[in-house]
Amino acid sequence: MSLALELVRSSLLAATPVLLAGIGGAYTYFANVFNIAMEGMMLIGAFTAVAGSYAARSWVVGLAAGIGGGLVAAALFTLFAVALRTDEFVTGTAINMLALGGTTYALRQMFGVRGAFMSGQIQAIPRWNLPLGPVLGGHPFVVYVALALALVADWHIRRTRFGLRLRAAGEDPRVLDAAGVSSQAVRAWSIMISGALCGLAGAYLSLGYVTLFAENMSNGRGWISLAVIILTRGRPLGILVMSLLFGLFDGIGMSLQGTAIPAQLTQMVPYIATLVALRVYSLRSRNEH
Repeated sequence: MSLALELVRSSLLAATPVLLAGIGGAYTYFANVFNIAMEGMMLIGAFTAVAGSYAARSWVVGLAAGIGGGLVAAALFTLFAVALRTDEFVTGTAINMLALGGTTYALRQMFGVRGAFMSGQIQAIPRWNLPLGPVLGGHPFVVYVALALALVADWHIRRTRFGLRLRAAGEDPRVLDAAGVSSQAVRAWSIMISGALCGLAGAYLSLGYVTLFAENMSNGRGWISLAVIILTRGRPLGILVMSLLFGLFDGIGMSLQGTAIPAQLTQMVPYIATLVALRVYSLRSRNEH
């Protein structure tokens, strides 16, 4: 396989967790929930996926545990941000800190290791050898699920009754409440959907992208997803395109690691690209207004 094709292939793998978290965050975006807890939801999902797969020696249990971990974090966010009406930014920051400290502590207490945990008992997510060529074929099946979810979410948000209520909850919740639909319940559902997809993104990271858990292995992907959502104004198809671009820059950074450029600089490539994109977006928005 040529270097260009290998770069595209690795870009698709790297884009998947950002895409999944971004789709989940699109629901909270339209519900007008400032969800910065996606990083923590993803990290908790990555840990619980490995713990589940290791304990049961089953990728199915691991995948379910990863989604469950994301849902638990989302339920905690919902309790404080929706039910108790605490500040969303403070609540999200607290969940991110809890996820980082909690998974590090659990890693050392449950598995007795520091840094990373890997074992032959951890069963990875299987790959689908679809006849789609060397670039699109042979990926973990979650990659194909993520691509399909981008299309489904776009239809769900724009074309269904739930999507209408979701957008109404974000634009004018009083109108939704007057129609007999609880805007708080819709906001809660948006957070839970986001948590499930962030948990799936974390499970993919630890059971699909690699087969291990490392401290802080989400590595800012939740924040990248938030930036992608802002750039695309929550449109799932736009999130798909921007996630693929992030994956491309991530792949470029990986390919540069064998050169004389320090590894710390090559790892910064996708994040620098995101900052540049945010700057361009802010300038464009300023010119529009």
